[in-house]
Amino acid sequence: MIIAGLAFYFFSAILLLSGIMVISSRNPVHSVLFLILAFFNAAGLFVLLGAEFLAMILIVVYVGAVAVLFLFVVMMLDINFVELRHGFLRYLPIGALIGIVLLVELLLVYSGWAPAPGAGSLAQVSVTPAGW
Repeated sequence: MIIAGLAFYFFSAILLLSGIMVISSRNPVHSVLFLILAFFNAAGLFVLLGAEFLAMILIVVYVGAVAVLFLFVVMMLDINFVELRHGFLRYLPIGALIGIVLLVELLLVYSGWAPAPGAGSLAQVSVTPAGW
């Protein structure tokens, strides 16, 4: 049981770090490679859950087709990084404001969410509609 727990934490940590690197990597090719790493770690988590078919489908479909397609498209594009960075400072305040608004909304949703009392209990589940 402890090995499964350690494997879960290992796969989860690498999945989170590779997900962060997907969005923070400056090079689009590196970003796609981190996306492929995230897919492999998500497949590892599926294997730990006992969903081997989903893990196989994730690898075959997403890594084998979608991520490789993204990688080829990104490598074929002629991206001018100087031009991309040119308007960054002009849009930084607007982007920061949108990010702060989204963060506040997420915190409000998270702070207002609480499971209903007895939500995990199967004894209170009724198969008849209310009012019968």
